[in-house]
Amino acid sequence: MANSIPFRRSLRRKQTSQPVEENVQAPALTHKERIALKRKAAKERKALIRYTVTSLFASALAGVLLGLLAEPKLGVGATFALLCLTLSFKYPRQAIYAFIIYIPFSGTVTYALGGSSILQLAKDAFYVPAVIGVIQFCRKNRLPILIPKSIKLPVGILLTICLFTLVLVNGAQELEATGGEKPFLMGILGLKILLGYLLMITCIYYLIRNKEDLYFLLRTQVVLILVCCGLCFVQYLMLKTGICRGTVGVGETLFKASLQSKCFVGGSLLYTPSHGQIRLPGTFVAPWQWGWFLISSAFFSFGTAFSDRSPFWRMMGLYSMAAVFIMAVLSAQRIALGLVPVAVVTLLLLTGQIANLKRFVPIGIGLGLILGFLMIKNPEVVQQRWQSFQDRWNASPPHEFVKQQFLHSIKDQDGLFGNGLGRGTNATRVFGEVRLIETYHPKVLFEIGPLGLLSVLVLYTALTVAVFKAYRATKEPDLRGYAASMWVFVLFISYFPYYYALDVDPVNVYYWLAAGIALKLPEIDRLEKLEQSLDDPNAKLNKRKLKRLKKSAKFS
Repeated sequence: MANSIPFRRSLRRKQTSQPVEENVQAPALTHKERIALKRKAAKERKALIRYTVTSLFASALAGVLLGLLAEPKLGVGATFALLCLTLSFKYPRQAIYAFIIYIPFSGTVTYALGGSSILQLAKDAFYVPAVIGVIQFCRKNRLPILIPKSIKLPVGILLTICLFTLVLVNGAQELEATGGEKPFLMGILGLKILLGYLLMITCIYYLIRNKEDLYFLLRTQVVLILVCCGLCFVQYLMLKTGICRGTVGVGETLFKASLQSKCFVGGSLLYTPSHGQIRLPGTFVAPWQWGWFLISSAFFSFGTAFSDRSPFWRMMGLYSMAAVFIMAVLSAQRIALGLVPVAVVTLLLLTGQIANLKRFVPIGIGLGLILGFLMIKNPEVVQQRWQSFQDRWNASPPHEFVKQQFLHSIKDQDGLFGNGLGRGTNATRVFGEVRLIETYHPKVLFEIGPLGLLSVLVLYTALTVAVFKAYRATKEPDLRGYAASMWVFVLFISYFPYYYALDVDPVNVYYWLAAGIALKLPEIDRLEKLEQSLDDPNAKLNKRKLKRLKKSAKFS
């Protein structure tokens, strides 16, 4: 494990009646100490270069062999995956950053390399080895692996139910399987989709060591939002100007997204404006994933717009919020068009930012001017998208749709433990026949039965409560603003019944990411206060507290 970056300690100048002398500087290092530090740094650089070169050579060799035996694109993918695995295990902190950055571009990379089902799991080449590294770090330093403590029992109960389902239901289906079906593998993949990214909380909790790490992570998220929205805007212009031909064909093909219409970035696309059908995927595999990226981005961009300490980054947060609104309209994501404004209004109310006139008024006026100008310049686009949203609502009201999905799942129950893990998950169809259930909670009910659904709800409730407590325990105003945004996101996703967002990118990662950020903020708050109070009479006690807090921030 690489050495962590030391915490900065702020030094306060004591006020006296006498002339104040210059701050006392730390004792200079001796010549031998400087040489020792240089040697240590040189040794670490050599070890890094040696390990990286060896990993690159071994990965490239394996990739060339696979490319010659199978397919060149598969060989390139294998080289990248093996290199990620080896480097991520050695440097887990950097791997988590790479994982977060890669998520929005995974669909583009997948289809640029051929669209193999294996490539859709490529992001886990960053995540899995990093998780192993974090677990080793926690064991070495005797730190908790599962965070927060309140979810330990719910996770244990849910895992027990899932294992019973895997053995009794998927196992029984495996014995009776025909036609190449693999129900047991389907169940394993279904379990991974259900709980696979839960340890993202642990990774983020130990990744964020101080305010600098927090701001870097959330500013990175804002940059990703702007880049992805920019790429989707280019995609829209290429379709509108005819550089990409859009959807062609007759009949039903003019109303379905397909890979044949792929343009510039992302995957399946639908573009037949003459029939009022536009569904852009942005940088993701499919349009509905892009829609949920926009919804998730509303929460992250809101946090930066209102809570970043830098005026420049607050402005970038405002631009990212505007970009999310604009692309929700241009890419014709009806669910984003409906939920992004709802999310922003909910955030304003629940986080209390609407009462923070000093920041709300400039941001509100700025966002209103940007969106108002664009609506005036493109009234027909706004009218078309709003009409499409209304038509969809009238054709299938969301509450009626969710109700029907629940009724079907209840009717199709096959025993106490459901129909088997993965049987209602679209991503597991490579292992056999699945039922398409387009809402999350009915899908869980169908797969693991009523006890499974209850245990899932208990887990999400325990996590939501823990995140809320972390938000309330955070006192520093800017950190509290971020904590509030993350809590509202976790609350919203935990109980929102429409669509299966927790099953697919990016929400299946961002949900646990937001929880991890919020849970770490009270500790960062306490750490900052302790560092500022080291010149108090109780400094010795504060130093001991600071040491304990730093113990959980050595992960690098």
